[in-house]
Amino acid sequence: MIKRHFFLIAAGVLLILMVVAVIFRMAFAGDEKAGGPGGPGGRGGRGGGQEVSVAVATAREFSDQIRVLGVARGRRSVNITSSTSELITRVLFTDGQRVAAGTPLVELQAGEEDAAIFNARAQVAQARRNYDRYKTLSDRGFASAAMLEQYETELEAAQATLSAAQARRGDRIIRAPFSGVLGLSTVTAGTLVNPGGVIATLDDIDVVRVDFPIPERYLGILRTGQSITATVDAYGDETFSGRIALIDTRVNEQTRAVTARAEITNPGGRIRPGMAIRVAVAQGQRTAPGVPEAAVQYEGDGAFVYRIAAGERGSTAQRVEVETGAVEGGFVEIVSGLSAGDRVVGSGLNRIQPGAPIRVAGQGGGRQAGRPAAQGAAK
Repeated sequence: MIKRHFFLIAAGVLLILMVVAVIFRMAFAGDEKAGGPGGPGGRGGRGGGQEVSVAVATAREFSDQIRVLGVARGRRSVNITSSTSELITRVLFTDGQRVAAGTPLVELQAGEEDAAIFNARAQVAQARRNYDRYKTLSDRGFASAAMLEQYETELEAAQATLSAAQARRGDRIIRAPFSGVLGLSTVTAGTLVNPGGVIATLDDIDVVRVDFPIPERYLGILRTGQSITATVDAYGDETFSGRIALIDTRVNEQTRAVTARAEITNPGGRIRPGMAIRVAVAQGQRTAPGVPEAAVQYEGDGAFVYRIAAGERGSTAQRVEVETGAVEGGFVEIVSGLSAGDRVVGSGLNRIQPGAPIRVAGQGGGRQAGRPAAQGAAK
């Protein structure tokens, strides 16, 4: 019994010793990786710390821009409607069709108008026969000039009645008022349309117009014909070029802004009426150091970058407070804090600590890496 307890105690002690040995082994292995000759922080410096990408502050063109939001409109847009309540007998277009000015779109029921034209033509024919008869008699001296004038007046009145009947018949055909692209429609033959009811939409979108507000303090720099750039959320960072076509003559008393109208060429009709458009009006250009947006970290009202500097054991990340300016084309303008040629950490700033050793991607660590870093910082 005593031997059995002795073996159990011995097995327990042996198990505890094995667990302790494994823990110490893991701890020493971590220390070797962190501080050993081959580790990132070791004296040999071959690891060099956290590997980072490098971005160089280069001189770039930046411009002050007025950025506003507007809504796209067709150069000409209209809702096709009817001026009377009537049934549609024929639909002469297809959805999305491009049509020319004057193209027939729908035909309304016109039985009464057709009958009126038939009656007016008969009256014209009768009046013409009477006029011709009395013209012959007048030429021979058997009819007075007054009688001839009476029948001539009756002929002209009959012709006017025919023209009016044909015009009323023409109103039963609704035509495109200008060239453009038709939108979606739900009308078919047999649909009853009422005054103001939309039959189809028609938009001229070869050129789109954008009306946008500009604060009155910028009136001194705005001018007709000034170039603008525009972006649409649907097409990402793709830019569209245009110009200011008109500046309103009045300033809104409540918003203290003036409305400007820009025209943007729209090949392929990619910009659709109703789309939100971000308009940028340039005020002027300047040259300043710029770094990629990913290299700048914002904190409160300030911003900072990690400049790559030379340390005793290689390259280190030096936190530098910077003043930023415009953001264009994925680059941030650096007003102060960096000079052109300075090298900074390009990405992954949240994994870097100030003064921490770093390793430039594509280069060796340690003292060999410190030399180019020092040269880059000295530029």
